[in-house]
Amino acid sequence: MKNTVIIGIGNILLKDDGVGVYTIKQLENEKLPSTIELVDGGTSTLDTLGFFLDYSRVIVIDCLRAGYEPGTIYKINTEDIKDYKKENLSIHDVQILDVVKMANMMGKFPKVTIFGIEPEKICLDTEMTKTMQVKIPEIIKLVKMELNIEEQNVG
Repeated sequence: MKNTVIIGIGNILLKDDGVGVYTIKQLENEKLPSTIELVDGGTSTLDTLGFFLDYSRVIVIDCLRAGYEPGTIYKINTEDIKDYKKENLSIHDVQILDVVKMANMMGKFPKVTIFGIEPEKICLDTEMTKTMQVKIPEIIKLVKMELNIEEQNVG
């Protein structure tokens, strides 16, 4: 039975904003336990509420603008979420925080971790910057560490 969902949020038509979706596509090539579901959440963050209601563990990967160096990876845990101010986050992250609160109001309290990545550029373009492309393996490593999944040595 699947108990963990990893959701990639973003718009692949807006350059670096698609990092969550591209990371999910890369994760599809990884050896992951059968208890994990991978979801391309696209841009409709509010549509992900069902995952917050049905899974005990939710990991979200999204572009996050907080004013730091492009490529900076942020990790926000369930206990940190209540301390984040909406005006400090991107539009997707605001909605994710709202989705977490909605699930809580419905009596569901999944363990939530958000991995946000500071974009270099958001504009109409279907290719991410090199800054973001080279961060995907690092994001995957952090997700695996979060889930206590051992790296597979191939060779």
